Parts: sequence; structure tokens; C-alpha cells
Amino acid sequence: MNVASESTIEETHKLLPTDFLHHDLPIPGTYIFDGEAAMKGYNLNKMCFSFNSAENRAEFQKDEDAYCRKYGLNDEQRKAIRERNVLAMIHAGGCIYYLAKFAGIFGLTVQDVGAQQRGISVEEFKKMLKAQDR
Repeated sequence: MNVASESTIEETHKLLPTDFLHHDLPIPGTYIFDGEAAMKGYNLNKMCFSFNSAENRAEFQKDEDAYCRKYGLNDEQRKAIRERNVLAMIHAGGCIYYLAKFAGIFGLTVQDVGAQQRGISVEEFKKMLKAQDR
């Protein structure tokens, strides 16, 4: 039995997933959704989660600004909602999994959101995916 390898395995099992995060190493064009972003976007994400209910979607569509105020969205978040700018919502603390609920109300597809995130048209985004055989 190799004692050194057993020790290394033992040490590795003591590591937490957070030990592998390197927030100081930026990835160009990437926005990290961490605890700070989650707190910043709590109201936005809570509102988007509410869209699981058809009744809530109808209430939102009846008066978007009132619905945003009901959930306490800040000016940055309300502007992103008005502009249907998913990337701005992400920067305002939105979690893409909750924002998908919002996007669905307006028939925005994954390609629409991906194009916004890349800053290109939907057609350019589709061509890019096709070129990568996806």
C-alpha cells in the first residue's frame, strides 16, 4: 500500500468545492453568480419564480411596473425588465434559471438569450452554433 497516495486522497477529500473557486481569475465575458449576486438579485429572482403560476404571469402582463414594484425591484432591474434585456438582468443579480421563466412569457428562446449574452444577432448566434455542430 502506498502511504503517500493514501495521504493525498485523504487530503483531497477534506477540500470543499469552494476551494476550487478562483474569483480573482476573470474569464472575459463571464459574470459569476455568487452569494453577492444572489443577494443583489433576490427580489428579481423571486419575481421570476412567481411566473410558474399562470395567474401571476397574467398579472405581470396586465401592469408590468406595478408587478415589479410589488416585488421591490430596483431601478436597474426594472429597466432591464422593460427592455427585455436578459444580460442586464444577469448583471442586476438575476439567475438564468429564474430568468428563463421571464423569457418564456415573451417567447424568447435559448438562442435569443444566447445572442444577447454574446452581443450578436440571433441569426449570427445560430450560425455560430451550426459552425460548432451544435
